[in-house]
Amino acid sequence: MQQLLFATHNHNKATEIQKLLCDKYIIKTLDDIGIDTDIAETGTTLLENARIKARYLHEVSHSACFADDTGLEVDALNGAPGVYSARYAGEDCNSSNNIDKLLRELQGADNRRARFKTVIVYIDNNNVEHCFEGIVEGQIIRERRGDGGFGYDPIFVPNDAKGLTFAQIPTEEKNKISHRGKAIRKLVAYLSEQQ
Repeated sequence: MQQLLFATHNHNKATEIQKLLCDKYIIKTLDDIGIDTDIAETGTTLLENARIKARYLHEVSHSACFADDTGLEVDALNGAPGVYSARYAGEDCNSSNNIDKLLRELQGADNRRARFKTVIVYIDNNNVEHCFEGIVEGQIIRERRGDGGFGYDPIFVPNDAKGLTFAQIPTEEKNKISHRGKAIRKLVAYLSEQQ
């Protein structure tokens, strides 16, 4: 089975992606290969952040690798938190803090439309970049529901999930409709074409 280097320290994300890859590839994270550097996400777009992380890993590993960046875009907040989703409530915040801030910002808002977007940058052995994107539309609910998933999952209801949040949907079902699932399937399709 082929290894695929993934520029992340986020084991929730790596586990989710590993399930999407089934038995085609084995994901190796930064931690798995002994890199403890926190790669600064200084980009102003999801694409820029994914590129920064992928470029860093490619330069230190000299191997094909990929990175992603994901953001939650809320219409009533002009697309915020967007690229700042992971640190919406501040640099030392956690997912619960981010959700609390988002719900405060949306108090009284009737328009709850939002979308999750994932951008993946894959750099091949010839140092060529390939980009893949996945988007899922949905709504932000007014209080947390469910204890699965991670990040904003307890307050995001995808349009095609029968009213359930991402935190209430089993991982296998979530992967079928999620932003990350869509982007990863595009990456896998590309890699399959190259073999």
